[in-house]
Amino acid sequence: MTQTPPHTLTRLRRMLDRLEQTPDDPPDLTALSAVAALSPYHVHRLFRACCGVTPHRYGQLLRLKQAAWRLAFRPNSTVTAIALDAGYDTPDAFARAFRQRFGLAPSRFRAVPDWTAAARTLTPLTLARHRLGRIPMPTLSDVTVVTTAPVPVAVLEHHGDPATLGDTIRRFIDWRRAVRLPPAVSATYTVFPCDPAATPPQDFRLDLCCATPGPVAANPQGVRAGRIPGGRRARLRVIGGDDALEAAALFLYRDWLPASGETPGDAPLYCQRLRFFPDVPEAEAELDLYLPLR
Repeated sequence: MTQTPPHTLTRLRRMLDRLEQTPDDPPDLTALSAVAALSPYHVHRLFRACCGVTPHRYGQLLRLKQAAWRLAFRPNSTVTAIALDAGYDTPDAFARAFRQRFGLAPSRFRAVPDWTAAARTLTPLTLARHRLGRIPMPTLSDVTVVTTAPVPVAVLEHHGDPATLGDTIRRFIDWRRAVRLPPAVSATYTVFPCDPAATPPQDFRLDLCCATPGPVAANPQGVRAGRIPGGRRARLRVIGGDDALEAAALFLYRDWLPASGETPGDAPLYCQRLRFFPDVPEAEAELDLYLPLR
């Protein structure tokens, strides 16, 4: 891609930020023009030239992604409620748009999500964020060294292709609902035993965890008892989706560790999730990332 001039990047970033911050209230052409300080004659062409999609399509993909995640992970939300929250006047209009982008009816995606098709459909979101440098980058002062206590947890291990992680998450949600340990009453953690960028898909592993007050009974989902060890940790607050999480982990290893003089401890990187997508827009998801230290 040809190098984009700084003043153009600034305009594009303003538009992208406006779209990300208010996916439920997408700006019209006049509002985007004002944000970018650009004539409305050029807004769509400039955005599409640099991001690969129009602002309208970008906003639609943001809303459809949130809708897809609610279909997959929020079984108590009706298709009608999801359709209306996504900005569609009727479930039929939502179903047509959803099927056009994901290749499945919403009810079918809810029953058997096609994660590969979803990833392909949503690629423009990640590409635009990377091209415009809108992945949040922390600073050294954002990191705090803390001492944590051990946490007894229930654990469901995911083994294999990261593309199928959504199915494991659905099983974990089913178990939490069955034992009445929703995120509102039980802290939610994700443990990262391996680096997905350096691990073959078949060897990938990730642990889904939630704090539990007692033993874990045998269950069909495969959840077992476990423990997140306590000790010294570098803690970094991360706001945003998975792209922001990956950038934050890279920052801790590449920038913070050398500057701090600290040494990683004998435990994997993990996070505690505080605000969840799709309950909030992806740009507002929130977690604390912990790097164990000696």
